[in-house]
Amino acid sequence: MTLESVVVYIVVGLIAGFLASRIVLGKGRGWFMDIIIGILGALIGGWLANQLHVHVNLGPDLLNKIVIAFVGAVILLLIWRVIFRGRRK
Repeated sequence: MTLESVVVYIVVGLIAGFLASRIVLGKGRGWFMDIIIGILGALIGGWLANQLHVHVNLGPDLLNKIVIAFVGAVILLLIWRVIFRGRRK
């Protein structure tokens, strides 16, 4: 793993996590949590796309990675919201 690939993961995670947080929760969770959400979303989205044999080809490779990570992050946040909905007071 090169420094360039680590930076790409962080940038993709930040963009996907921020967008997913805005859509699902209505606000960002902070840059660090958005990166974590986006990276976990990339793992979930990549796994799910592989299982369903879905190939995203919207243009540049970076855009495709952001879309996959965004979909995974949305799924992650929706599951998180369902699990922890009743625990808030």
